[in-house]
Amino acid sequence: MPKYIFVTGGVVSSIGKGITVASIGRILKSRGIAVTAQKLDPYLNIDPGTMSPYQHGEVFVTDDGA
Repeated sequence: MPKYIFVTGGVVSSIGKGITVASIGRILKSRGIAVTAQKLDPYLNIDPGTMSPYQHGEVFVTDDGA
C-alpha cells in the first residue's frame, strides 16, 4: 500500500521545498523504498495573466491564453 508525504510551504520560494523533497526522497531510496516525486500546481485560474509573479513565481501564458 502506498504511503504519501506532502510538503507544503510559502508561495515565494519553491527552491526550499524542492531541496527538502529531494533530500527526503534520497534518504528513503537509500533505505530501499521506492520513491516517486509528484509536483502539483493547484492554481485553476480562468485568467492566468492576473497571477502576480511576486507571489507565484514566473507565469507563462500560451498563445491560446491558457
